[in-house]
Amino acid sequence: MSELERLAAEKYVVLTTFRRDGRAVATPVWASRDGDELVLFSERNAGKVKRIRNNGEVRLQACDVRGRRRHGTEVTGTARLLDAPASARALQVIARDYGVVGRVTMFFSRLRGGPERTVGIAIAVTP
Repeated sequence: MSELERLAAEKYVVLTTFRRDGRAVATPVWASRDGDELVLFSERNAGKVKRIRNNGEVRLQACDVRGRRRHGTEVTGTARLLDAPASARALQVIARDYGVVGRVTMFFSRLRGGPERTVGIAIAVTP
């Protein structure tokens, strides 16, 4: 099983992004596999989005809902922000993988502002 497959099989993944001064910031997120990448979504003005705009280098590791009890190997990757059509696809992939909870979450995300408020993120895992 590849690192991409292993992380895609997890319910939560901790995404570590880096501030301009190099300090790491870890955030638990939902992530789903879409082709050769992991995709996730976030509010456009979230700190992780700002950090990815500045530096796309990230680390990923399986975790629980609060970002604790990390298990498995930590892997590196390169993140990029997605345009509107690719962001919509990322939301569909996540909703599919997370079942009823995913679909309900995406529904309320659309009600709170949809594509103007959220953005998809794709991460290519370093082999």
